[in-house]
Amino acid sequence: MADVTISELAKVVGVDVSKLLSQVKDAGLPHKKADEIISNDDKNTLLQFLRGSHGESERAAAPSKITLKRKTLGTLKSASSSGRGKTVNVEVRKKRTYVKRTEIAEEAVTEEPTAVEPEIITPDPVVAAETAIASAAEAAKAPVEEVTSAPAPTAPIVLDVPSEEAASARADKPGAKRKPATKKEIDDEAERKRSQARTTKGKPAKRQNRTLHVNDAFVLEGGEGEDRRRGGRRGRNRLSGSTQAFEMPTEAVVRDVKIGEANKVTDLAQQMTVKAAAVVKALFKMGVMANINHVIDADTATLLVEEMGHRPKFVSEDALEEQLAESLAAEVGEVKITRAPVVTVMGHVDHGKTSLLDYIRKSTVASHEAGGITQHIGAYHVDTDHGMVSFLDTPGHAAFSAMRSRGAKATDVIVLVVAGDDGVKPQTAEAVEHAKAAGVPIVVAINKMDKEGADPDRVKNELAAMEVIPDDWGGDTQFIPVSAHTGDGIDKLLEAILLQAELMELTAYTDVPGQGVVVESRLDKGRGAVASVLVQNGTLRTGDIVLVGKEYGRVRALVDENGVNIKSAGPSIPVEILGLTGVPDAGDEFVVLADEKKAKEVAEFRRTRLKDSVQAKQQAALIDNMFAGIGKPNLSIFNIILKTDVRGTLEALTASLVAMNTDEVQVKIVSSGVGGISENDVHLAATSKAMIVGFNVRADKTSKEIIDNEGLQLRYYNVIYNVLDDVKAIMGGMLSPEIREEILGVAEVRDVFTSPKFGQIAGSMVIEGTIYRNKPIRVLRDDVVIYEGELESLRRFKDDANEVKNGVECGIGVKNYTDVRVGDKIEVYKTTEIARTL
Repeated sequence: MADVTISELAKVVGVDVSKLLSQVKDAGLPHKKADEIISNDDKNTLLQFLRGSHGESERAAAPSKITLKRKTLGTLKSASSSGRGKTVNVEVRKKRTYVKRTEIAEEAVTEEPTAVEPEIITPDPVVAAETAIASAAEAAKAPVEEVTSAPAPTAPIVLDVPSEEAASARADKPGAKRKPATKKEIDDEAERKRSQARTTKGKPAKRQNRTLHVNDAFVLEGGEGEDRRRGGRRGRNRLSGSTQAFEMPTEAVVRDVKIGEANKVTDLAQQMTVKAAAVVKALFKMGVMANINHVIDADTATLLVEEMGHRPKFVSEDALEEQLAESLAAEVGEVKITRAPVVTVMGHVDHGKTSLLDYIRKSTVASHEAGGITQHIGAYHVDTDHGMVSFLDTPGHAAFSAMRSRGAKATDVIVLVVAGDDGVKPQTAEAVEHAKAAGVPIVVAINKMDKEGADPDRVKNELAAMEVIPDDWGGDTQFIPVSAHTGDGIDKLLEAILLQAELMELTAYTDVPGQGVVVESRLDKGRGAVASVLVQNGTLRTGDIVLVGKEYGRVRALVDENGVNIKSAGPSIPVEILGLTGVPDAGDEFVVLADEKKAKEVAEFRRTRLKDSVQAKQQAALIDNMFAGIGKPNLSIFNIILKTDVRGTLEALTASLVAMNTDEVQVKIVSSGVGGISENDVHLAATSKAMIVGFNVRADKTSKEIIDNEGLQLRYYNVIYNVLDDVKAIMGGMLSPEIREEILGVAEVRDVFTSPKFGQIAGSMVIEGTIYRNKPIRVLRDDVVIYEGELESLRRFKDDANEVKNGVECGIGVKNYTDVRVGDKIEVYKTTEIARTL
């Protein structure tokens, strides 16, 4: 090897120049600068010193083996079922060992190739330096194995890969002297081998003991190294086969199986990593008849898991909900403010609730509602001279009890509107009950004081009977006379509301994620699912991830009650949110989460639980209906498909329609939902023979064509009264008519004689009414009915008669009856059907 400088040697060895200079100094060499030349003898001296410093003998022999390692990086592309390839990074490590030819000649065998070790080996820098220096030095002075004793060449290391013919020819020539191969000879040899590989492709390869010569001092162990380099596919197969072989486990794997209140067989099989059929078989052995879709209880699941050799682990069904509650409880804010009160306006229908709000808001909402009655919960916030107040306007109709209940739960103060000229009505009493159940204080607004018949004392007396005592009577409820028409008393009402709120000390945090309740929800054709929510704590911002009941999504927009987009909404502010995956139920609580994945997980869990509960209810209802129909052959079912514009109206209509059921005719809501009438709804109506009811929604063009072709019944409504009245009329028409009997005449048998043509003939006297020939009859003996049938003949003397009046004798022949006796009475009657109503 040629002489090199200290810096070049440090670069080759891979150590720092200053460290190498210190080692040279410790070895007693005179070199002090990096650009000084170091000879081969100096290298050997340095090597011996390094060996001695590591505890090796100074007389250690030259190494008989040199091991080289190489690492290459590459990529592997694999096809997938979806059509998109998958790229995998592959790291290949190779390890080769070179030995002296003299060692091979002595052992007369070739060692097997060294296997690639999968573990990462990090060599010590000092040992690596020793190995590199030793290999370079020994390679330079090792004797070349020749037939004649020629001096070893001092030329650089040359890779000489002789062919079999050249090796044998060289061995046959005595005194032949090996020369280093030139670049042209190496290229020619490589081309010859590539050509030979192409001609022998597809033929079984012969195992050859080829060696790689490194200046005739070292050879590569193993006869297949060249084959691995040239034909890499076989080498890779052997490598992958040795490193990726699967071994069966020596013992059974015991797994932890999560068990809840209800466990599906397929889920248990998946957790135990066994086939579902094996689980079903184990259940059969335990005496449980089940299939893969069967749901088993916790006790049965525990016995099953233990029987199959695994560990049951009990988990709560509401584990996700509990984790969510804990994470929300951990959110503690620092910025605490006094929030505006949330006021719900309640009262009987047409007592002026919305008109009162209209005057406060200076708008005309009541005129926009169909029929002049409120059919949705309206949410508004108003900045008054006394402060900001948020209002919820609830419907007063009896069908909207669920809406009023939700309004009471989401509010701080209830304003009970009572008409001064009408007094307390059923929905007024119901609103009082909702307020008491929710523990919410009441402020009574006695409306319509501008009318002549208004009597506030009457209202106070009627409410006092319901334990709502006025403050001027020693109670704690404020009574404010107002007029929504003239505006009298409105300022006093607002002062009373804010006074009540001030006594309650309403506060909220603004620096925590928003929380609140859904007031109303609907499906908008252009904007998708829209939910009207009331923020109760924290701040709701555009872009937040919200979880609303069984729905979730990122807030795409926040819209206030005036239709203006806003960036954020604080406590006590009602807003509409867009961006949810579906229409949530009115009354659902919403929370803001930081992780969309968590929101999706909880929403899917709630959706699955709701689906299971609905299926369980349907199954129970199916069984109940099966037994309920026994003994009721005349039970009629009125199928309805109900579509509304908002969720609250859907709930109200569904509850009202189901409440109209009787023992003879029942309403069955086949399908219900929020949004327009779709093609699927129409097909379902055709299959179930149902009437389609659309409340403030319409059918699209395709659906209308199907309705016309199939002759289906479709009705549109915008007032809830009309829906209930029409359904009630239809159900009344489905009732079986009432059968009424009317006795037309009675004849007494005076004598019985026999006719060869008609058999027994009863000679009778009509003692009451008229006897008709073609009417049904009854035979009475001692005023007890013994036969019902019809007349076969009616004669007056020898002539047939159609009727015989009172006081006239006649002959009566009873069809298929031969036991007529003297003294029996024959009663003629008729039946009439009378239509019934609900």
